[in-house]
Amino acid sequence: MLDLLESSERYGLELVDASGGRLKRGSIYVTLGRMEAKGFVASRQEDRPAGAIGLPRRLYRPTPYGLKVRDAYRLLRDALALKPAEAQ
Repeated sequence: MLDLLESSERYGLELVDASGGRLKRGSIYVTLGRMEAKGFVASRQEDRPAGAIGLPRRLYRPTPYGLKVRDAYRLLRDALALKPAEAQ
C-alpha cells in the first residue's frame, strides 16, 4: 500500500482502485487506521470549498518512517528469496 501512496496523497477508495483488486473496500480504512497508529502513514482532511456538501474525505501519505520500513521489508524479502547458490 505504501507503494501506491509514494507518488501523491490519495483517498482510501483511490487506493482500492489503484491496487487492481488487491485491496478491498471493506478493509481499506481499517488498514489505513492501523498503519497511521504505527506511524507508517499520516492523514489530513481535504480542503473543502465553501458550500460543499457531504463529509470531507481523508487524504493519506506515507511518512519517512513508513518508507524506511517498506524499504527494509523489500531487502528482507529479496534476501529470503535467494537460493543458496545465489547467496555466495
